[in-house]
Amino acid sequence: MLVTGSRAVGDRLWYAVWTRARHEKVVRDRLQRRGIETLLPLWKRPSQWKDRRKVIDEPLFPGYCMVHLSPREVLPVLTTPGVADIVRHQGQIAPIPEEEIHALNMIASCGFPCRPHPFLEEGTWVEVVRGPLGGMKGILLSHDRCAQLVVVVMLIHQAATVEIDVRDVTPFHGSPHRQQ
Repeated sequence: MLVTGSRAVGDRLWYAVWTRARHEKVVRDRLQRRGIETLLPLWKRPSQWKDRRKVIDEPLFPGYCMVHLSPREVLPVLTTPGVADIVRHQGQIAPIPEEEIHALNMIASCGFPCRPHPFLEEGTWVEVVRGPLGGMKGILLSHDRCAQLVVVVMLIHQAATVEIDVRDVTPFHGSPHRQQ
């Protein structure tokens, strides 16, 4: 089980803590020793060593550990070695909705394999990485249950869409239109 501790909920909310690189498990353990409830979703990553294959438990969200806190418990978290900060929005620590924490716990307990995925939202420039449209760049669009790629012809200010499998795209960084 990923969520640890059993304090009364009260005024506690879930927050994301930024950790130093590759310190997620250490931060989780240190916070738990301080009596703070944590959530660190893990996934099993296959790794090839020189002489064998091994499966390694890796954080699902590298650089983050979730904590269940009341506002008065922020200072002990911030002073924990390995913690960089608590994620903020407009200067204030920003809580994670309870439904999202519930979904993470369901993923962790269902027994199905999971792995990280790039955060894609409508309007993101993406590149198709496999399939017949491989190499194509466009804007991700979604309608109901299907995803679409908007292909843009900037010079004439026109665009077209094509249905795609969102698993076949990755975020595209850089200029989508190369000067020739």
